[in-house]
Amino acid sequence: MATTDKHQTFSPDFDKAVPSHLWWNGQIVPWESATVHLSSTFWSGVTAIFEGIMSYWNEDDGELYIWQLDAHLRRLLRSQKLMRQASPYSVAELTEAVCELARTLEVRGDSYIFPYCYPQGGGNFESSTGPGPQPVDISITVRPNPSHLGKGWVRTACVSSYTRISDNVMPPRVKNIANYRNSNLAMAEAKFDGYDTALILNAAGKVAEGPGACLMLLRDGVLVTPSGTESILESISRSAAIELARRELGLEVVERPVDRTELYIADEIFMVGTAAEILTIGSVDHYTIGDGAMGPVTRELEQLFHDVVRGKRSEYAHWSTPAGIRAVARG
Repeated sequence: MATTDKHQTFSPDFDKAVPSHLWWNGQIVPWESATVHLSSTFWSGVTAIFEGIMSYWNEDDGELYIWQLDAHLRRLLRSQKLMRQASPYSVAELTEAVCELARTLEVRGDSYIFPYCYPQGGGNFESSTGPGPQPVDISITVRPNPSHLGKGWVRTACVSSYTRISDNVMPPRVKNIANYRNSNLAMAEAKFDGYDTALILNAAGKVAEGPGACLMLLRDGVLVTPSGTESILESISRSAAIELARRELGLEVVERPVDRTELYIADEIFMVGTAAEILTIGSVDHYTIGDGAMGPVTRELEQLFHDVVRGKRSEYAHWSTPAGIRAVARG
């Protein structure tokens, strides 16, 4: 079974509820200095976008590996384009910003990296509908976020009564803060009804995804997942899981529409995403999936995922960016 790397030691400045520094508009600044006027928050969430990026500590290497950093930052720029935001920084510049911040904070543990792009001055409805790219401010934060890989977590799920947003409503391929109200409603409903999480159907009544994670299910030895046009986020971790399942496990993977009742008769179900990582769903609407525990395929894929994200599989080194913590430690 995969286990979270032990002996993670955050620096005194990082192992806090509030880190000592963040990156903001091209500079690393003290956390308490990154302030804006209250009025700047009024409309910022309407067009604000973000990325959620995990980084994983490898104790043997003494290095922090940032998961799919290049892919996440390229998706950030695509989201900026779709939200008509000006892009003041390139992928290379943002890559250096993330790594520099991790080194400044001396990150030595699993962490969550959060680049956030929002309209300068908060913007307003009128400015957010202008014809040209709108100027934005960008911040990047890094906070401790221990991985749950190997902990055997199993979650109960329900099919939400809320419908997933669609490309002609609020395009789900954009990581827009406002989009997550859809997930927020579904998740709150699930928790109020006694479930751990929710699965959301699209406007056609087919399975889309969960609140912040994509879905995969195993049926008769075939791994099935809703396709990219089923109102899902174009998930980076999902793409990696598909490749690992095909290449390493020899599984047939099919991307297609998925009916609700297919969930109930699946042999295994798991969610995949930055926060979800690989997360087993043990029941849906009180239908037990398999024996209600993590299935053998999910377990094997979780182990693979664990080794890859921690930089333990050299053939997938291109998926991870070393932050340079090892070089800092050597002086």
